[in-house]
Amino acid sequence: LTPEHYAYLRVAEGCDHKCTFCAIPGFRGKFRSKPWDSVVEEAKALAQTGARELCLIAEDTNQWGMDLKASDGRGLAELLEALADVDGVEMIRILYAYPSYFSEELIDAIADIPQVAKYIDIPLQHITNLSLLRMNRPPRQHTEDLLYKLRERIPGLALRTTFISGFPGETEAEHEDLMRFCREFKFERLGAFAYSEEDGTPAAEYPDQVEQAVRELRRDQLIAQQQQISEDFAESRVGSEVDVIVDGFNEEFDAWVGRTSLEAPDIDPIVFIAEPKAGSGMAGLEMGQIRKCKIVGTSLFDLEANLIL
Repeated sequence: LTPEHYAYLRVAEGCDHKCTFCAIPGFRGKFRSKPWDSVVEEAKALAQTGARELCLIAEDTNQWGMDLKASDGRGLAELLEALADVDGVEMIRILYAYPSYFSEELIDAIADIPQVAKYIDIPLQHITNLSLLRMNRPPRQHTEDLLYKLRERIPGLALRTTFISGFPGETEAEHEDLMRFCREFKFERLGAFAYSEEDGTPAAEYPDQVEQAVRELRRDQLIAQQQQISEDFAESRVGSEVDVIVDGFNEEFDAWVGRTSLEAPDIDPIVFIAEPKAGSGMAGLEMGQIRKCKIVGTSLFDLEANLIL
C-alpha cells in the first residue's frame, strides 16, 4: 500500500502510439485525458487524506489535455499550476512522459512552479535510429534536441529514462552506440530491461530476434555502466542543503529514510536521515514530514543526510 504522504494520480487512460513492442493500445484504447475538474478534485481529496506529493501518471502523462485543447484550451502546464494551488500539495512529479508534447509553456511551468519537482521520467527505449524505427518511436535527433533543451531550460533537472536491450534486430554496433550515448549524456537515473515479447505485438513476430542471453548481457552492461554515473551524481550532491520527504523508518536498514525532489518513490535511490541528537532541540522524525537536511555523504547511489531543521 502507498503511504498517505504521497500518491499516484492518474491523469489519462489509453495510448495513441503504436510502439511495436507494446500491447497497451490494444486493450486500453485511445488516449483519453481525465477531465480537468476530475483531476483537480481527486488531487484535493488525496491532499485532504495527507498526500503531500503527487506523482502524475498515464501512458503518456505529458500528453494530458491535447485531446481536450479544442474545447478546453488548457494543457498540462495549466494543470500543474492548478495542482500547485491545492492546499497541502507540496511536490508534483511527472512520471511516464513521452519524448514529444513538451510545449514551451510546459517546460516553463516545470522550471518555474516551485511545487513541481525538477525531475522528469521519459522512457526512451533506445537512441539509434534503426532501433527507434523498428520500435516506431520518435527519431534520434528529435529526442536528443529535446533532452538538451530540457537540461538547458530547467535548472537542476534530473532526467530518468529506461531502455530496452536486445530488441529484435539490435546489432552489437547499435548497442555500443546506445552505451556511448549514455556515457556522454549521463542520465541522472537510468533503468534497462531485456526485451521480452508481448503476444499480439508486431515486434514479437520480427524474424531477427536476439538471443535471450545476449539481451540480458547487454542489459547488464548498460546497468553496470550507469552505476558509476549514478555514484558520481550522488557524490556531486554532498554539501548541498535540500528538503527531504520522510518515507519512514526502514527496519531492514535500521534507519530513517526519505527522498529529495530528485528521487521518485520505489524506483530511485534513497536518503538515509540521521536522527536528531539528544538536546539538539530539533523535533523527532515522523513519516510524511518534509525536513531541511544537509547531504553529508553517500552510500553508492544513496545519500546520507543530517537534519538542519
